[in-house]
Amino acid sequence: MPRSIRLYAPASLAAGAIVPLSPDQAHYLGSVMRLAAGAEIAVFNARDGEWRARINSLRRGAAALAIETALRAPTTEQLPDLWLVFALLKRQATDLVIQKATELGVAAIFPVITMHSLGERINLARLEAIAREAAEQSERLSLPEIRAPQPLSDLLAGWPRTRRLVAAIERAAAPPPAAGEGPTALIVGPEGGFAPAELDDLRARPFVEPATLGPRILRAETAAIVGLALLQAAPRPP
Repeated sequence: MPRSIRLYAPASLAAGAIVPLSPDQAHYLGSVMRLAAGAEIAVFNARDGEWRARINSLRRGAAALAIETALRAPTTEQLPDLWLVFALLKRQATDLVIQKATELGVAAIFPVITMHSLGERINLARLEAIAREAAEQSERLSLPEIRAPQPLSDLLAGWPRTRRLVAAIERAAAPPPAAGEGPTALIVGPEGGFAPAELDDLRARPFVEPATLGPRILRAETAAIVGLALLQAAPRPP
């Protein structure tokens, strides 16, 4: 079976079930991958795990899978309890952040509006599709939750106090992000960085840990990827 072809399906997955796919997924199987009825692929979701499936029917705009045998149980997925908060960026940069955060195992993504943000709106359905495709390609079972944009001040006011928030701040006299136990999140600012008032607000919050990503000034999307990787890096042995 070509294990490289994985599709996410929110329907219940169990042996013998017939699961419908979306029109986009039908197009992908038939027109992009040139598959036909009877071909085997993998289908998954966080609730039921990953299953071997066979294309039961495939026509223009519609497809269904016949679920056969289990490949991975949902309990085998071990993702970090890690969130990402990022200031809204230009469209391509935002797409990249969503894609790479999904690949890196982030559980929830919070776009925020800051003084230097480049927009206040997103196409949530489109970003969810990008995350779904990234999960299919990276062998995740779950999809990250993507929240609607909100002002940074509102996010901080409602932040769960039990989750540390590591703030990537340019030129900060602070250590780099460090992996640790317990719920964690990374916040990355917009192009041009956080405004002085926003930095003051962040530093005044007891759950915020300022951090530096090194001596170079990184693009916002690069900073998100680097910060998430550092927060998951295993500490060096003594």
